[in-house]
Amino acid sequence: MELLEKLEFYKKNKKMLKSEILEKIEKAFDIDYTYNSTTIEGNTLTLIETKAVLEDKISIGGKQLREIYEVINHNKAFQYLKETTQEEELEEKKIKNIHEILTENIIQGGIYRNTDVQIVGANHMPPTPNEMYNQLKFFYEDLKTNKNKMNPIELAAWTHAEFVRIHPFIDGNGRTARLIMNYQLMKNGFLPISIKAQERLEYYQTLDRYATKKDIKPFEQLIKQLEEQRLDEINKIIEQSLENK
Repeated sequence: MELLEKLEFYKKNKKMLKSEILEKIEKAFDIDYTYNSTTIEGNTLTLIETKAVLEDKISIGGKQLREIYEVINHNKAFQYLKETTQEEELEEKKIKNIHEILTENIIQGGIYRNTDVQIVGANHMPPTPNEMYNQLKFFYEDLKTNKNKMNPIELAAWTHAEFVRIHPFIDGNGRTARLIMNYQLMKNGFLPISIKAQERLEYYQTLDRYATKKDIKPFEQLIKQLEEQRLDEINKIIEQSLENK
């Protein structure tokens, strides 16, 4: 079954699942996504600890306060995204809002950097602040035109890869990029995806290939695979529900 067929099956049959089951699936994804996205950036909370912070509101001893805020803020930013995806377009103000939520109580968010930055382990050097502002201008213009030129998976991949290549903030670029990638997926009727922390090497390599060679295909393929995996997991539950009818 091809990706679009899997998506169509999900949309057609998800109503067969009880609302409490759908809610459970969504909550489990939210925790997994927050855990993986923050872990990729060096957060040391485990999946169980992330769940305890988000669901049980438990503070974790021995962890930096910054790490607790990173987890809480990421979940807040994702909830904000889910609530506003269908109502708002992805533009500069929204991206700054996302970043501000992500960095609350950590740094002043929503403000572009005025200094050079380096991505550890990458062959690509982000643009200087002056170059960055020019490239951001084109990025926001391209956001408007590419949604009519690219398929949803390619658009999600390009949005993430181009944003993180420009690296406009002093911190939080990766988490922001993964959120706006999921915005593009959800806006076009797809499910949000979670890039596993243990897959970060492949993830970094595909992003570096785009930054150095403008080749989006490997990253696009990674997103497609993750989207198919999510659909396969949920569709399997739907099929089991249909069989038990």
